[in-house]
Amino acid sequence: MKLRGHHLVCLHFYRGAGYSEGFVRHLSELLARAEWGEAVEVVAGPDDVCAACPYLEGERCRHTAASEAEVRQMDAAALELLSLAPTEAVFWDSLRARLPEVMPVWRERFCGPCEWRAVCEEAGLAAPQPA
Repeated sequence: MKLRGHHLVCLHFYRGAGYSEGFVRHLSELLARAEWGEAVEVVAGPDDVCAACPYLEGERCRHTAASEAEVRQMDAAALELLSLAPTEAVFWDSLRARLPEVMPVWRERFCGPCEWRAVCEEAGLAAPQPA
């Protein structure tokens, strides 16, 4: 399985929400494979999650005009925080063990404007936005 930087962090908080039923099913299957111990190859660009995303056009995210740059920025930050590089292999349990040390920085930099923030908050996984 191939995953890009920000998916190495954010998929740990996945709770069955997505763009469509097919996308949710695809994400659930990927996550199950990772949790069962399949190795994850780190990639720099679209990955197995993106393959089912309706906003992927070629090798670019077209969700918004700024999405591609934002996604690349998150990917780079995630790889730096997790001390990983493209082509490395990692296991889900190892990633999960690193989350407590990276999440304070991740939340501060990326969770605020995230469109999926409400999903994490409902699950008790993200601090609510300040008033």
